Amino acid sequence: MVWSRRTFSALAGTTALGLTLSGSGGAFAHASAPTGPAPDPPGADGTRHTVGFDKYSMLVDGSRVVLWSGEVHPFRLPSPSLWRDVLEKLRAHGYNTISVYVSWNYHSPAPGRYDFTGVRDLDLFLRTAAETGLYVILRPGPYINAEVDAGGFPGWLTATRGTARTSDPTYLSYVDEWLTAVNRIAVRHLYTHGGGTIVLYQLENEYANNVTSPRGRDYMAHLYAKVRADGIDVPLFHNDKGRNGYWAPGTFDTGGESGRYLYGFDGYPSPLAPPPDWGYYGVGGTKGGSTASPETPGLLAEFGGGWFDPWGGVEFDGKGYAESARTRDAAYERRFYLTNLANGIKVHNVYMTFGGTSWGWLPAPVVYTSYDYGAALDEARRPTPKLVPMHQLGQLLHSVPDLAKLDRAADIQVGAKGGASGEAAGITAYHLVNPDTEAHFHILRNDRADDVLAAVPLAGVDVPLPVPVPALDARLLATGLPLGRRTLRYSSAQPMLWLTAGRQDIAVFTGRKGEATRTAVECASKPTVTVLEGKADHAYTSGALRVDAELDGLTRVLVEGGGTDAPFLLLLADDETSVRLWRHDTPSGPVLAYGPALLRTAALRDTTVHLTGDTVEAADLEVWGPRGMSEVVWNQGRLKARATTSGSLRAERRLPGVAAVHLPALDNWRFHTENPESDAGFDDSAWKVADRTSSYSTTPVPAGQPVLFADDYGFHYGDVWYRGRFEEAGDAGAAESVSLSYVTGTQGLLMAWLDGKPLGAHRMPVPDKSTVRKGTWSATATFPVRYASGPHVLSVLVRRMQHDMDGAAKDTHKAARGLTAVTFAGASPAVTWRIQGEAAPDPVRGPLNHGGLYGERQGWHLPGFADGGWKAVDFPRAARGQGVAWYRTGFRLAIDPGVDASIGLTLTDDPARAYRVQIFLNGWNMGQYINDVGPQHTFVLPGGVLRTRGANTLALAVLSDGTTPAGPGEVRLTLMGSAAGGVPVTPVDSPGRAHARAS
Repeated sequence: MVWSRRTFSALAGTTALGLTLSGSGGAFAHASAPTGPAPDPPGADGTRHTVGFDKYSMLVDGSRVVLWSGEVHPFRLPSPSLWRDVLEKLRAHGYNTISVYVSWNYHSPAPGRYDFTGVRDLDLFLRTAAETGLYVILRPGPYINAEVDAGGFPGWLTATRGTARTSDPTYLSYVDEWLTAVNRIAVRHLYTHGGGTIVLYQLENEYANNVTSPRGRDYMAHLYAKVRADGIDVPLFHNDKGRNGYWAPGTFDTGGESGRYLYGFDGYPSPLAPPPDWGYYGVGGTKGGSTASPETPGLLAEFGGGWFDPWGGVEFDGKGYAESARTRDAAYERRFYLTNLANGIKVHNVYMTFGGTSWGWLPAPVVYTSYDYGAALDEARRPTPKLVPMHQLGQLLHSVPDLAKLDRAADIQVGAKGGASGEAAGITAYHLVNPDTEAHFHILRNDRADDVLAAVPLAGVDVPLPVPVPALDARLLATGLPLGRRTLRYSSAQPMLWLTAGRQDIAVFTGRKGEATRTAVECASKPTVTVLEGKADHAYTSGALRVDAELDGLTRVLVEGGGTDAPFLLLLADDETSVRLWRHDTPSGPVLAYGPALLRTAALRDTTVHLTGDTVEAADLEVWGPRGMSEVVWNQGRLKARATTSGSLRAERRLPGVAAVHLPALDNWRFHTENPESDAGFDDSAWKVADRTSSYSTTPVPAGQPVLFADDYGFHYGDVWYRGRFEEAGDAGAAESVSLSYVTGTQGLLMAWLDGKPLGAHRMPVPDKSTVRKGTWSATATFPVRYASGPHVLSVLVRRMQHDMDGAAKDTHKAARGLTAVTFAGASPAVTWRIQGEAAPDPVRGPLNHGGLYGERQGWHLPGFADGGWKAVDFPRAARGQGVAWYRTGFRLAIDPGVDASIGLTLTDDPARAYRVQIFLNGWNMGQYINDVGPQHTFVLPGGVLRTRGANTLALAVLSDGTTPAGPGEVRLTLMGSAAGGVPVTPVDSPGRAHARAS
């Protein structure tokens, strides 16, 4: 039940009213809630909380909050210790929420088996999020897309009866098993119960193809009922793939429950076009984004924080994710994200904020190993310039609760240089007002390729100084905004935060370096003004103090008196400086630190403030905090500090930068040829007989052929081998050629041998712009054959790549992988087939770690394997031949434990050489390199998998088709970045462990 504002006002005045819903266990809807302070940072505090919403925003314990969220996938960082690193960085940079997919395939190696241990410990990840002070939006599917194999469906599901993503009973029986397993963990972490910080839960994902069918509506109703029956009592939502109004409230049965479900949608607009209006300023109705559900807050479940790149790199002209980051840079974020805020989006999730690595056989066919995404936090966990606007906007949303409740206000005319106005000047102006506080906000967006100086009347107040709006950029301006005990009249700079520290109020305003700014703060009388740092002019006129300053570093202006006893510290920071200002809330009050590259934690104990964080270069440290604070500890080291005229404590010595990191050369390689399966005499008696006659695959079984699809025999990931035995077809004589039809994901590969002699190889083409989204590829390779009488063996190796996703809900994940048909020309011998793929799932690394190569089945990729009898070789290599070869070496690192080093493995070679490498570090499959396709050359080796203090084992499985010399060429360790600080990292597996493999 949602009451109108008029009814609410009549009954409750300005008091927020929570209506507890039957069975909700704490979730509730609000008729209306006044603007007030944001809720305290969340945690697993053991206290029951209320979580609800109205048309403006989410409501937590009756307080409005804008969920400023970043998408993070723990399965793309197989090092639980580093989850904390990423989450602390996101919280420090302004995010108050993370959105989390849970990938079914990552946790389920077989029906009824679910593993949430080790790198798959969802409970640990959710605990870490709560300890970091982040809300969680949980997205457990069942289908997640996410550019992962089969869209997150487990491999075994591809070989089952039933139609996925519908109300098919067989499919639902598996879905219920999955949801029971994941919800058993999730329910312990609901913020409503005080066990964690989950505040929103997603049903399905971009489900757009069965909206009008009973099997689609029944499916969504089933999911809703199942999740509620499992005890999930926070609000639920679905994310519309576009702006269609699909699955808005009231479109499917929720068991009579109302007011606890939200409409959400996704959007990935091109950076080359103007930002779209998906709310207040848009087309309205079901096609208008958030207007499809006017009584729920705007929920952008995914908004592009970058974009994924395919094999060959055609999306970004071969430049990789660096180009994604360049085309969707900090200016892009300001322009697009501020447009979303102007349109009433109050749950704003950036996909991705940390992309990570699609290691092992996790990636969907449409992407390669790296899932960097061009995100604000890159694959090596390094902050990028894209974090600057998120840092500023996140701090602003936390400090200025007025932004959580906004109405569209009267349009304004913006004059620009040259005398043009409005749209003609290339400036789009948005005007919003908080109905409770009457604070006004203006968002100015420049869609032109050149800078604009805008003359702006801000809520009736003309800013005397033109407001610079750089090319293809935007800024937010405010008037009437409370800044503690003073009020902002206007500023041509963008507000970032305010807080009260000790006796004084502190406000921070930001903009591009070199911009001239004017800020006016209301004062009842003339105040005393002291410019403590930087250059600024000031004057008192018309009841306001006016400060003029050019943004360059940090300008400090102290204001005392003027009708208010409390001092006011105005900080004007350019972008580069603003990102070194860190707010952290503690039970004793907020702390503001300035100087280091990152502030992770802050805690006050008696008179001492304890800080942890990172530095890259030597940096000053300055801290504002509650009264009585007199000592500073940084990373457990006590610092001498002195009080400043700014009301802060400043360390007398600079914090040291990071020490140099030295990486060893990779040498002492050992070599062994592989693929004994190609030999005629290889013993395949333990392999599975491929003699099935029917399949649940969407690929038809060719007439007269047995089922050869790998999934039907329980082989779901990596390479698969086939061995077919035949004899001459009687009087027909010998065959002239053999045709091998096969189906793979992008960049699949087939190699064939007859009686141990190579027949040749075939590979799928590199995607171009027209096939970049194609996830299933089929081809037929025909090879001439010559053989004498007697029994023969045809051996075929297929690198299947991965399963297609099922974005259109058409069971496309069930398309065959591997051989589909084998035919001969000139004769038709009868062939009996055996098949072998990956061995049992690795108990530590999981089902997606290894495939069916002989070396993988024998444990050649594991650190405990004895390779002393292998041949010693040097790189670069230039061997020619069809098949598989393995290379192993070891190396030791001795990186200082106080240094967080991001290290990668870089492979380079002549791009004309056709071969691919599967990279194993300490037994972990860290990705696939295709030398003549690219674009990826450096593979991140995350700490925990990589032992930064100790011994490591590197194994490379090289597949070459014999058409060119094959490497590897140069293989080296690369330092991708380092910082003094970091988090303690625990190895994820013992380096001596080697698991037995079947042959």
